[in-house]
Amino acid sequence: MLNQISEWNEGHARALIGAHVASPGGLLPALHAIQAQFGWVPRPAIGLLAKEFNLSRAEVYGVTTFYHDFRVEGPAGRHVLKLCRGEACQAVGADTLASVIKERLRVDWRQTSEDGEWTLEPVFCLGLCACGPSAMLDAEPVARLSAEKLETLLEKGGA
Repeated sequence: MLNQISEWNEGHARALIGAHVASPGGLLPALHAIQAQFGWVPRPAIGLLAKEFNLSRAEVYGVTTFYHDFRVEGPAGRHVLKLCRGEACQAVGADTLASVIKERLRVDWRQTSEDGEWTLEPVFCLGLCACGPSAMLDAEPVARLSAEKLETLLEKGGA
């Protein structure tokens, strides 16, 4: 779940990034700081990160989109449901569960519900292969999901 997020502010972003520029591997902590502050990694941040880390925009964008925790489409909803799309979870009903949740929340992958409460994201393995279908709900792992168990979690408003 997100804390209070701010609107884009280049000066603030520069300060966040500056705290990590001299660190080896500082791009990832800088990306986390940007996302924590703004709720996502806005396009202007990509250029700023590229300039500060002496990388191309393509390199920064590639890193940002490689890791499923970073958002480039906009801030997430109040609750984030990451449903495993890995083969082991698919073999035990994840595709059916995905259809149920998409219909229930009226969203598709990487979308946020109209009320801003829920964001649905695909992930490709949570390491809970023996307990599938699995998900992460607000950073808490959930195993052996069924439509009924998922409905209960949604009604409670999270984990």
